[in-house]
Amino acid sequence: MHAVRAFEAAARHLSITRAADELNVTVGAVSRHVRALEARMGTALFLRGSRGLVLTSAGKTFADSAREALDRIADAADGLRLRRFRRLSIGVYGFFVSRFLLPIWPTLNAAYPDLEVDLHTSSNPLDLLASRYDAVIAVSDGQPRAGLVTHSLMPIATVPVCAPQFMTNGAVDFATVPLLHARPRPDDWRRWLDHAQFADVPVQGGSSFESLGLTIEAAAAGMGVAIAIDGLLAPDLARGNLVKAHPTVRSTRRQFVLEYEQRMADDPALTAFVAWLNNARGQQAPKKSAAKKTAMKAGAEHAR
Repeated sequence: MHAVRAFEAAARHLSITRAADELNVTVGAVSRHVRALEARMGTALFLRGSRGLVLTSAGKTFADSAREALDRIADAADGLRLRRFRRLSIGVYGFFVSRFLLPIWPTLNAAYPDLEVDLHTSSNPLDLLASRYDAVIAVSDGQPRAGLVTHSLMPIATVPVCAPQFMTNGAVDFATVPLLHARPRPDDWRRWLDHAQFADVPVQGGSSFESLGLTIEAAAAGMGVAIAIDGLLAPDLARGNLVKAHPTVRSTRRQFVLEYEQRMADDPALTAFVAWLNNARGQQAPKKSAAKKTAMKAGAEHAR
């Protein structure tokens, strides 16, 4: 590349001296580069006379091609320097932000330091419409919808959780402990109790909260037992402020998805965000397997 640049400058100026001045190198360096290029090509690129340099026919052809190639390289470099992602607006189910996105957010900054994202959280499905944002992370049945691109992120399965002190005397008695309720998900307890064969346990009573996040915090504070989303428990289980109150996990037909309108599919900023999120989801998969093994082990201990 040094030889090509030296030759192109000399061909443009028809002067070794002027080429050396432009490139801020010595006249001898330009001459050596040109001679090395001629030797490599096996043909003369200049005719050297008393009036200076004259391009040969081969030299003129190569000079034109070299100039075009160097211009394209310069344009590409300028494009990379000038490229900036536009700011994204992402609507997200609130509990997914605190338990999944925020713990891995530094990896997004590392992968795409120029990507800026505004997160808008809600637990109301009517707020999380793809038409209102660049994309949304919401609860869905995962079925394809006309005009939308859908990426499955995480199945929703529920499990009861409580503070560790609730487990000091063995298995939790769901008929006597306070059952905590998240108002956006009013049927979670009844569905889990029926699934776990506790159909005779009533769900009346117990405090209710405006979000799943607050319900989980109340459980960690020792106020009772809450129903949580299994895939979002890792941070709390790792801190030790929550444990699973029973090994039974109830699968549902719902899942967390990333959705956006088809017209956004080629947007560079959104494409980068989708690539990062899919990669992060893939890296989380082994942790889910480990969590599942832990739950199975806990179930065996409960059985004993």
